[in-house]
Parts: sequence; structure tokens; C-alpha cells
Amino acid sequence: MQNQKKSNMTINTDNREIVITREFNAPRDMVYRVYTDPKLLPQWWGPRGFTTTVEKMDLKPGGVWRYLQQDADGIEYGFNGVFHEVSPPERLVYTFEYEGIPPGHDMLETVTFEERGGKTIVTAVDSFKTVEDLEGMVQSGMESGVDESFERLTELLRTLS
Repeated sequence: MQNQKKSNMTINTDNREIVITREFNAPRDMVYRVYTDPKLLPQWWGPRGFTTTVEKMDLKPGGVWRYLQQDADGIEYGFNGVFHEVSPPERLVYTFEYEGIPPGHDMLETVTFEERGGKTIVTAVDSFKTVEDLEGMVQSGMESGVDESFERLTELLRTLS
């Protein structure tokens, strides 16, 4: 697999959405699997130097998920949500909430997996309740975090192919 370009991120405050697209040089079934396999997801999700543990992943509509990350200093960060749609290998829809801020600031993430010529285009649409929530996510370093996670995902896909 060759190196792939960084993610394309579009921020639309009018719609309170962030749209992220990235092409992966791997078949759609494989990319979907690394998104949904609790053994593979910790190998790419989050920044380098952090350890991710999948505490819950009930991959069905109404099922809950929770990931716990730990940095090099032992500080823990929790993330959770509920799956709304699980349509292998085409689409996932779930809420996403960072536990470090007060409840009620979750977003709805819709991820689609489109296969084109043996490669997969992943598109994530993040829908926020308020412009302030969207801006807070952008200011948190989301773009560099997404790029780093997707670089790690690319590396993992190389080892699986």
C-alpha cells in the first residue's frame, strides 16, 4: 500500500456539521472490520502514545459502546455512545460523547464505507446540537487527531492485507 493523503475536512457551521473523508487502499469489508472489531479498533483509534481499551461494544441498533484511553502519564479519558444503525459493510450511525465535559454535548456520527476499485472511501458526517459544540470540537484539535488516527488505521490495514 502506498502512502495516502491526509483527510479532507469540511466544517459547515450553518448545518452544524463536520464532514471528513479519507481514501484507504484496502477493500471495504476490511476497513469496516477495523472500525467494528473490538480487538482491532484499539490498534488505531486515538493518538499515538495513548492506550485505548474497548470496554463495551454492542454492535447493534440500541447497543452501547465505551472506549477508555490512557495517556503516558496515566490520565484516563472516556468516550461513549449508542449505535443507531449498523449496516455492514456500508454504514454506521452512532452518538459520540466525550466524558470530560458535562453530559448533553454528544454528536451524531454517520460513517459510510464506499468501495471504489479495491479502495475504500470513508466519509464521516458529524452532526452537532449547537454551533458552540461544533466549534469546541474543532478547537480541541480534532483535525490533527483524526489525521493521526487515520494514519494508524492505514498502518494497520497494511499489516492485515
